[in-house]
Amino acid sequence: MIEIKVPSPGESISEVQLASWLVSDGSFVEKDTEIAEIDSDKATLTISALESGVIHIMVEEGETIEVGTVIAQLNTSGIPEKKAKSEEKPAPAKAEPKDSAKEKTIKEPEKTEKLTEAKAPAKDHKLPENIQISVSPLARKLMHEHNLQPEEIASHFLNLRISRSDVEEYIEAVKTKSVTESDKPMPFSREMERKKMSTLRLKLAQRLVAVKQETAMLTTFNEVNMSKVMALRKEYNEAYKNKYGVSIGFVSFFAKAVAEATKFFPQVNSMIDGDEIVTHNYVDIGIAVSAPKGLVVPVIRNAESMTMDQIEKKIKELAIKARENKITLEEMTGGTFTITNGGVFGSMLSTPIINPPQSAILGMHNIVERPVAINGKVEIHPIMYLALSYDHRVIDGREAVSFLVKVKEMIENPVKILFGGNDPEKALLGL
Repeated sequence: MIEIKVPSPGESISEVQLASWLVSDGSFVEKDTEIAEIDSDKATLTISALESGVIHIMVEEGETIEVGTVIAQLNTSGIPEKKAKSEEKPAPAKAEPKDSAKEKTIKEPEKTEKLTEAKAPAKDHKLPENIQISVSPLARKLMHEHNLQPEEIASHFLNLRISRSDVEEYIEAVKTKSVTESDKPMPFSREMERKKMSTLRLKLAQRLVAVKQETAMLTTFNEVNMSKVMALRKEYNEAYKNKYGVSIGFVSFFAKAVAEATKFFPQVNSMIDGDEIVTHNYVDIGIAVSAPKGLVVPVIRNAESMTMDQIEKKIKELAIKARENKITLEEMTGGTFTITNGGVFGSMLSTPIINPPQSAILGMHNIVERPVAINGKVEIHPIMYLALSYDHRVIDGREAVSFLVKVKEMIENPVKILFGGNDPEKALLGL
């Protein structure tokens, strides 16, 4: 028997929450298979099987446990339960005495009916009873999240082996079906659902409240004309993608602009440590990502020295890790500035909350065509509203507003990014 213990997610973390089991009790798991997810106050991590064997679960989902607790055991000499049962020989039936007061009848065991092409039901029809349905761990987890039963999926696809892709396709089919039936009257309901907050969500809630109470947070706004950036994307995106394997994104422009703007206004890249203000000579930019378990902020280190394609690749890598709950604590610590993009969800304007102990956060929003005055004439241009929330204890209003204007200037004329935020003409003349 091998004990499976909760690993330490980080030095300051002593408790975690067992978020979910990815395998069922008594099942056979292969070595290195992901068997469970744990939530800490900073990230969701997975635990893998150290060896192959039959797993015996000892802790229920949702329990809060200490680091180092034994949550399961692996019997490395075990074999899958179904296989063991299939190899067992049925014991001979004992004869009933003929003179029994009440005569007992022996029922033949019900035969498990196999689903063949000839007997396959039409889509969404009821399956025959006692059908054996095989469900992968990832598919079972997704079904649990959407309150689905194996019989629903099996009858829809006429398939007794259900994978995660089957569940995803079924969910999409149900959505499409619900759209066409949206005009049907819905049943009246006053039901409620209670679900325990994850450790990550609970800690996030505490941190957000603490920021509002412990910082002198203000927000300044501006608007930026995205015409030139969008023209660059339209003209060069295909060539860029062929060369670097990623598309040209908006966040990389803002990341480079922020990195250059902090050279003019270093207070924005500072933080309070006790009675001291610490100013960083490097720019580690956190990119806020909405993950399944809550908001996480993976960090792009030394953004000031990275090229556009390097930033794009790093953003893509960290975003995928965050959404798959594979982000590490090291990848989320040490940021000096944060960018959040509410525009991907359709936000027009917001006041983003500072990510402590940082002193500022830039909020991007959706791009909308708006009438603007250009050289005395009204023209339609793609406009984005920007928001910079900052800690007034570290950053004065003049620095905050000027920093945001500098970012705006570089986005509206991206060539300035190449010259450290200066006008190309002045850079050429050494002014």
